[in-house]
Amino acid sequence: MNSAQITIQIIVALVAVACAIPGTFLVLRKMSLISDAISHSILLGIVIGFFIVGDTASPLLIVLAALAGIVTVFLVEFIQKTGLVKEDTAIGLVFPALFSIGVILIAKNANDVHLDIDSVMVGDLSLAPFDPLLINCTEGIADSCINLGPKAIWVIGIILLITLVLLFMFFKELKVSTFDPGLAAALGFSPIIMHYGLMTVSSVTIVGAFDAVGPILVVALMIAPAATAYLFTKDLKKMLVLACFFGVFSAISGYWLAHLLDASISGSMTTVLAILFLLVYEPIITSIVVSLATGIGVTFHQYYQTLVLNEPGFTQFALSDKIKMVFEQFIFSDYIIIIGAGAVMTALLIYILPKRGVIYGYYKVRQQKTEIMLLVFLLHIRNHTEESERHVKHLNEHINWQRLRSKSIVELALKNNMITVEEHIISLTEKGEEFTEKAIDYIITNKDTEIEEMKDDFFLFRG
Repeated sequence: MNSAQITIQIIVALVAVACAIPGTFLVLRKMSLISDAISHSILLGIVIGFFIVGDTASPLLIVLAALAGIVTVFLVEFIQKTGLVKEDTAIGLVFPALFSIGVILIAKNANDVHLDIDSVMVGDLSLAPFDPLLINCTEGIADSCINLGPKAIWVIGIILLITLVLLFMFFKELKVSTFDPGLAAALGFSPIIMHYGLMTVSSVTIVGAFDAVGPILVVALMIAPAATAYLFTKDLKKMLVLACFFGVFSAISGYWLAHLLDASISGSMTTVLAILFLLVYEPIITSIVVSLATGIGVTFHQYYQTLVLNEPGFTQFALSDKIKMVFEQFIFSDYIIIIGAGAVMTALLIYILPKRGVIYGYYKVRQQKTEIMLLVFLLHIRNHTEESERHVKHLNEHINWQRLRSKSIVELALKNNMITVEEHIISLTEKGEEFTEKAIDYIITNKDTEIEEMKDDFFLFRG
């Protein structure tokens, strides 16, 4: 691994962490698409800055590009607040307009300047290590400059440092304003200042990473790791850590995938991000991938060891050549065994998989039926004061339940200390009364979180 490869991985790791932090809050605020809008509209700020100073290396370009991002957010919210269109429509109106103005300015005033469209759209990470930050240069003397290393590391590193400082300073305010703007305002935190502060950090981060990785990878690194982390946890601190981890892991894995396939670095990283999200989002697909990968891995290892022992000079070959030689040794029966083993393991995983497996699904349906029956039973007892209506045998007639089902529901209510039974007459306990009141609130609000909180409070199905 040469120095250029190490530099590229350092750059993408810094970009991944720098993007994951504001990206987490954008995902939680349901503003993921705004990152795409900012990444395109900043072109207008870059173009205006270039026309003012005539130098692509000027810090003014970053300032004006970030300002263009903030203007984008302001215009989106201004259009949205009219009530005529929704936020996604407002975004779709604003950022193409600003992006198009930037393109028109380039076409009219810088038509003789060569513009590499591929580099603009997907970035060119392979050139980032060779774009140094030079200071104290003397005009006319070629070797007078002090080389501080790749410029991208300094730009992204400084942005990441500022982002981390702001995160530690305003974490509480960001958290409150993200989840409950009304509470934030009541506590003296300005949700508007927090909002535009987050948009400013997002704009500056996108601008800083734009030159090295391009807008597509910036958007992917800002949203995909945070969205993947959100599937794992609802805790904000854990989500931030996981988003940073997924971003760095996908970026470095994508780089080596590009190296192996001789493909686009940014494209490979974005592909790995998408695959990682899909695997986490759909555990059944994960089980299939894991099963097939296990079968291929075992067979591959066997052939690899055979070639190491029997083929002279095999260990000196490049990795791609080794992989090619190993798979050339595979025969038809190997693929049959791999597919068969993968199918068996996949079936087992799908059958027992938590939250998606057949067993879990069957258990969940039965549990939900029992919950509904228990609520009906308690509401029936609560609404009738006559002893004849609360007699155990009357349940079969009035609620039309089978005797065994009635007995199981009564036992469940007794187990949870929600009723008392005296001479076959059922009465609600204080706990049962409270539970029934909350059940009525749940029926009125129809919020799934209510029933889960009820089960936690009353230890339903716990024993």
